Amino acid sequence: MCHAVKDNRLVACSKEKQEQGQYVPLAELDLTPGQCRLVYLKGVAFPVIVAKRIFINQDGSTGTLYLVSSDIALTYNELTTLYQKRWPVEVFHKSLKQNASLEKSPTKTIRSQCNHIFAAMVAVVKLECLKLTHQTNHFALKSKLYLKALKAAFDELKALNCQSLDAVKLTTA
Repeated sequence: MCHAVKDNRLVACSKEKQEQGQYVPLAELDLTPGQCRLVYLKGVAFPVIVAKRIFINQDGSTGTLYLVSSDIALTYNELTTLYQKRWPVEVFHKSLKQNASLEKSPTKTIRSQCNHIFAAMVAVVKLECLKLTHQTNHFALKSKLYLKALKAAFDELKALNCQSLDAVKLTTA
């Protein structure tokens, strides 16, 4: 298993330092990008490996990613490959929560919660089908749908407003 962790996560460089409670933030650890290092995370009883990955964002800025795994036999390349393989799962969860409104469930009973989860899963599957058809992502599809809905609502509001004005003109004439 491989996870990304925040740079303020506390680590000890040895078992002795862990036992003495001598932790430092991960960002302060002297980590060479491209290599793994054995450390002890605060609150975790066993050793883990940590790696620092530096990347360039789309806007040209530099980002740092700290990857942690309990499989201490992994190499840096294996660790980053594992993380890349599980990244689509993270994207799926984000879409499930944000685009299919899973996290905004107003449900109270187990049955309605199960129904809401099922409906959210179906929505993500439909978004995935649309994504493949339209060659775009879930967030762009959601934005496009919202824009069309807002335009339709605004057009309806204008039509109602015109009807109200016509009715006022008839009664005052």
